Amino acid sequence: MAETQDQERTEEPTLKKLNDAIERGDVAKSQEVSTWFVITGGTLVLVAFAGSMGSSLKTSLSGLVANAGTIAVSGPDLLRLAGRLGIEILGAAAIPLLVLMLAAASGSIIQHRLVWSAEPLKWKLSKISPVAGLKRLFSKQALANFLKGVAKLTVIGAVMAALLYPQRHRLGAMVSTDPTAILPLVQAQAFNVLAVVVTILAIVAAADFLFQYQQWYERQKMSVQEMKEEFRQTEGSPEVRAKIRQLRQNRSRRRMMAAMPTASVVITNPTHYAVALRYEQGMNAPVCVAKGVDILARRIRDLAREHAIPIVENPPLARALHATVDLDQEVPPEHYQAVAEVIGYVMRLRRAVRR
Repeated sequence: MAETQDQERTEEPTLKKLNDAIERGDVAKSQEVSTWFVITGGTLVLVAFAGSMGSSLKTSLSGLVANAGTIAVSGPDLLRLAGRLGIEILGAAAIPLLVLMLAAASGSIIQHRLVWSAEPLKWKLSKISPVAGLKRLFSKQALANFLKGVAKLTVIGAVMAALLYPQRHRLGAMVSTDPTAILPLVQAQAFNVLAVVVTILAIVAAADFLFQYQQWYERQKMSVQEMKEEFRQTEGSPEVRAKIRQLRQNRSRRRMMAAMPTASVVITNPTHYAVALRYEQGMNAPVCVAKGVDILARRIRDLAREHAIPIVENPPLARALHATVDLDQEVPPEHYQAVAEVIGYVMRLRRAVRR
């Protein structure tokens, strides 16, 4: 039971988990958002460039139709004609095509940052597995896509019917209307329909993106075991951390032992604590050069005897300094008086020895 519980993805995903998923190409993406950008871009193209593009194509094609009887269409002449028409059509449609390309790219960029990953292209057995295919076919995602498609068709169809039904008599009369008079009417109706479609799809795209993001976020949730594994990977195993801590302690001890000859006095407990202080004329306060308990304290006392450093027994002060002063730090003000008495005693003792 405990093993089953560990495998349940109940924990919120970490930032590393989310970033790793994005780097693999697993992102929250709604196709409806991309579709909305493309349709909106197409609408803007029709509104902004339909007139100029139509006039340019009309000039090119009208000349072709007017001189159809005199144009040579044999051999190289036909190729030159096709090339010239292609250049003219491309020139007229270049900016609209660029707008559509930017709209299509914006639909992806706005949903997630740019990702370059070959992970989705890798071969996986699940892509050709009938069982996995059936699961995807009858999954919650597939059901949501089906309901979304039905809802879009229903709503957009109803709106288009509501817009076009009052115009049914005018639309029927277009059969006998001059073509030049039909185009403005068709353009106006197309703009009305597209405006409504863009508005509806904007609502659908926003709702679908929220749904896709929620589904993606749920997929990234982690089990307790995954949380532990990630912690080990990022913070290191307990054994490694213990080893690093031991190495740091060893370096600190070597540094303390190397600094012991510079100490002015060692204050002891007398057996459990030892704090070595250094003081010279002009210093604001004594500085701790070494401290330790038990075995390390005994080593500090031994080095003090080797280098003829005075050892002063003051249990309360030794414990207080060990708890409040770090290596290479000055003695805090609350201990100034007690330490000053010890330093004064040491200096008097040195002067007496010199005599």
